[in-house]
Amino acid sequence: MNIVDFSEQEIEITAVYFRADHTNQVTVTSFPKRMVLSGREYTFSSDSLRYRVQRGRELIQLFDVSDEHTQYRLRLEPSRRWTLVGMKAKKAVEHAA
Repeated sequence: MNIVDFSEQEIEITAVYFRADHTNQVTVTSFPKRMVLSGREYTFSSDSLRYRVQRGRELIQLFDVSDEHTQYRLRLEPSRRWTLVGMKAKKAVEHAA
């Protein structure tokens, strides 16, 4: 995802969903399902991607999530703090008649 708007705003995740780890069906991973940003609530679809990035001794998790109109990149710090890293509008898809 090419992020257009870099915001670095702290957000609140109010709901998560769980998905089995693709390498180990016993392990489940949580993904953000809903966030609150500036008093407005956004609900994401269930097709999220997760990236794990090593920063020194810290393991940072990045999530690419989307709703109907926008794609978001979220960061989860080891301290459990969530940050909206950036976002970009989805392109409209035209359907043939």
